[in-house]
Amino acid sequence: MSVLDNFDGWKKFLGDRLQNAEQSGMNEESIDNFASEIGDYLATNVDPKNEEQRVLSDLWGAADENQKQALAGAMVNLVKNSK
Repeated sequence: MSVLDNFDGWKKFLGDRLQNAEQSGMNEESIDNFASEIGDYLATNVDPKNEEQRVLSDLWGAADENQKQALAGAMVNLVKNSK
């Protein structure tokens, strides 16, 4: 089973990685930039596995660069608030 199969599992995976990044001293701007790079990678290389990922993929595809940064930041905030 992949972390991408279940949205709650995906959020937990991201939350764990976010916590690791924060503990290793990564600043918020770097985390947001990295989240945006992950979004680009997923949009290009990974087929959405559930409805939530499909919505995020569709939003990502319709967004300009500033909006993608905002979406990535919103995902970071989502997993921070899910702890």
